[in-house]
Amino acid sequence: MSGTAVHRVSLGVTGMTCDDCAHHVTGAIESAGGRDVAVDWRRGTAQFTWVPEVDDTALRDAIVAAGYRPGALETLGSRSTGALERGHGQDFDLVVLGAGSAAFAAAIKASDAGYRVALVEHGTLGGTCVNVGCVPSKALLRAGEAAWAAGHHRFAGLTTTSGPVDLRALVAQKDELVDRLRQVKYADLVADYDFTVVPGHARFTGPSSIAVDGRPLSAPRFLVATGSTPSIPPIAGLADAGYLTSTTALEQTTVPRRLAVIGASAVGLELGQFFVHLGAQVHLVDIAERVAPFEEPEASEALAGALGAQGATVHSGATIHAVRRIDGHLDLDVEAGGRQYTVVADEVLVATGRRPNTADLDLEAAGVTTDERGALVVDAELRTTNPAIYGAGDVTGAPQFVSVSAYEGAMAADNALLGTSRTTDFTGLPRVIFTSPQLAGAGLTEAQARRAGYDVVTSVLPVDAVPRALVNRDTHGVVKLVAEAGTGRLLGATVVADGAGDVIEAAVLAIRHRLTTDDIASTFHPYLTMAEGLKLAAQAFTRDVHKLSCCAA
Repeated sequence: MSGTAVHRVSLGVTGMTCDDCAHHVTGAIESAGGRDVAVDWRRGTAQFTWVPEVDDTALRDAIVAAGYRPGALETLGSRSTGALERGHGQDFDLVVLGAGSAAFAAAIKASDAGYRVALVEHGTLGGTCVNVGCVPSKALLRAGEAAWAAGHHRFAGLTTTSGPVDLRALVAQKDELVDRLRQVKYADLVADYDFTVVPGHARFTGPSSIAVDGRPLSAPRFLVATGSTPSIPPIAGLADAGYLTSTTALEQTTVPRRLAVIGASAVGLELGQFFVHLGAQVHLVDIAERVAPFEEPEASEALAGALGAQGATVHSGATIHAVRRIDGHLDLDVEAGGRQYTVVADEVLVATGRRPNTADLDLEAAGVTTDERGALVVDAELRTTNPAIYGAGDVTGAPQFVSVSAYEGAMAADNALLGTSRTTDFTGLPRVIFTSPQLAGAGLTEAQARRAGYDVVTSVLPVDAVPRALVNRDTHGVVKLVAEAGTGRLLGATVVADGAGDVIEAAVLAIRHRLTTDDIASTFHPYLTMAEGLKLAAQAFTRDVHKLSCCAA
């Protein structure tokens, strides 16, 4: 390609379902002459450096030979290379829209490299996680677990009781923790790293310019990290009846006697169980056929059993036709299993996902494209359709975890300012639902692996085979491993158990470093920990673990 103009191009590719698919497509493109390939299998796109004058027949043939279908090839423009020159006459080197986890990770990375950074924020410093997400919810969930355990212990010879709950006091304690962490983990860092926070609402006024409440602000590079907000389904009467979200539920100072939760994925399950633990009658209503519908069915079954044992009522495969407020309570018209009935509640909590915060940014003026949900369309290097503007975190439609937001924020700063061309890699990404017991997973589920074309074998181990669960006298749970047939390479793991969020990290490392189930079975695991469940599940591929002595190799 020496002496010939090259451009960054985007190619649609259908049929990709996992990281391995992305690797196969990358190899096919490189074999046809593409360079600096970045494949995003979730969005079905491949971006790479290409010579426009070259016939793309060989490129398409290579992708077809790899088992995928090529689409339209579009030129994105010339690719910038190398680090951005610092301080060349504009207000800042990087302006970040937002001030949450992705924004701060980007600002710290850029400041460390000597660039001038501004964060534009019209709300509260710190974003979702510290203010209305991870920190406050888990603080309350832990309190709920303590209240439940006090009144429902499983050990002979002990007498414990759980008295009335002062939710106002719990919320005040939670707020104090949030205020302290926001100060220490966000506000104090502004001075430590010497970047600027600009209060106000930012809108793009052109491809390379923004205004903050009407005041122009210039920079050669921008990062959109504006996060997401709860998404509300269009159910008849819901808006008029009134509802709680994951944000306002954390501000309640009284426990509702009856609570209906719309949505039975992570947020709905966590907050629904929290109110169960505080004494509410809780109905979990979801259109999916099972709770935690994106996880393994065995995990859904185990978690549903635990929730039912604690008093929650699950309505799966259910459609809510209308919500009405009548005489101080709420009626939900539900259809499920071929019958129609009414769920009566004092409050309704909506937990049906989150939508990206892009509606009021005037992205069209900047030439930035969004998808049908409003998420930024970015390539694997987090570049939008405007090469000067990047995106990171929830606003891109990436997995909605704070660890991903921080990872993408730092990567976007590297790529935008230092020209590093780093690409996202979510291999082995852990996910946790902080119920009791917890549900944690990493890698591919069995269904995902089969859709990706793997020939798989699985091991499903009930936690009553794990000595730690027997000692805890709590056997609601399961460990499931998914491996590639023949090689035994671990592709995915799911754990429902006490402390599953900690246990799963061993599986994350095993998946990321391509270990096999034999590797896991032959590795030391401490006895009388839930982590031993991974070893036992790995051994269960080849033998009946119920016929092993304790710690048998």
